[in-house]
Amino acid sequence: MDFVPTEEQTAAQGLAARIFGDLSTHERLAGAGTGTDAELWKELCGAGLTAAVEEIGLLGLVLLLEEQGRTTAQVPFAASCVYGLLAVASHGTDEQRDRLLPPLRDGTDVATGAFPARGGTRADGEGRLSGSVPYVPWLRDASLVLVADSERGLWILRTGDPGVATEPVETTAPWSAARLVLDRARGERLGGEGAPDALDAPERPRGARPYGEALGSIEDVRRPGAYEQVLAASRIAFAGLQAGVCAGSLARAVAHTNTREQFGRPLSTKQAVLLRAADAHMDTEAIRVTAYEAAWRHDTGLPYGPQALTAAWWASEAGKRVVHAGQHLHGGTGADLDHPVHRHFLWGRQLDAYLGCGSEVLQELGQSLVKEGPE
Repeated sequence: MDFVPTEEQTAAQGLAARIFGDLSTHERLAGAGTGTDAELWKELCGAGLTAAVEEIGLLGLVLLLEEQGRTTAQVPFAASCVYGLLAVASHGTDEQRDRLLPPLRDGTDVATGAFPARGGTRADGEGRLSGSVPYVPWLRDASLVLVADSERGLWILRTGDPGVATEPVETTAPWSAARLVLDRARGERLGGEGAPDALDAPERPRGARPYGEALGSIEDVRRPGAYEQVLAASRIAFAGLQAGVCAGSLARAVAHTNTREQFGRPLSTKQAVLLRAADAHMDTEAIRVTAYEAAWRHDTGLPYGPQALTAAWWASEAGKRVVHAGQHLHGGTGADLDHPVHRHFLWGRQLDAYLGCGSEVLQELGQSLVKEGPE
């Protein structure tokens, strides 16, 4: 793997760090509640960072999401990019790309995804969807939602259309989430009416690799469908977000223990504090490197399914250890619900839940490795 980002990726990451750092302050976050920071979203889109994701790839998106995670910025950046921009760019028809991508690039439309499919929604022969999804992140702010039906087909719906209802729900992190309820809502099939499901994906000609269609080794004659590819990409993206959340939590803990004194010495000189912080640092680096590797393999056309699950496992298991450590290292201050470090704790636990508990992800990874066999 090449760990050196491209010039374009580096420039985009630097711009994102500046915007998030300037606008995602503790005071603004406290005022945003569970909604999107509209000014910050407008600034990100106006700077071209959403549109740039198509050019800098999934690895570039991971780098941008790291910067968001460091500040727990209250915008639907991950959801709109991975379930909207990249999903449509990778799997939409020419007509869908021409129609849907421009408003997603400039932030006029916000997308999210009702993933993964667990039989909660179903589509009839007329393309009408019924069922419900208990919670969908950022759904209250979304104009588009990508829904996976029970057969793993992907459908695009507008949240204001007939038969589409959203019911606000509160989650651990303030992600403007809602319950999605569908009652014979008319869906638009991503990729058109002839789009294959995951179980009957067509053969991939050698050398033909549209963006995102990279899962499977060069010897494979079949590739997973759009559902599996979008799900894997979303896991990688949210693992990158978790890497930033953990890095931000650890940075706050380091700053606190360097300045807080006990018996005339900084807390950071205590061996127990040093070891706890060192473990958190190693966990954070493990999340980052596995997310980078999975995203890089995705962008370069190498198999990335197991790597996506590996990144999700590290983000889930190690992520909750890091945000617990960050809060613990603040001592009594960490118990203050209004302290900035508590937001990292909430985001870390929410990402742990969203990616799936570690044992579930590990089981899926094991089944995947057994099914695929040695490369």
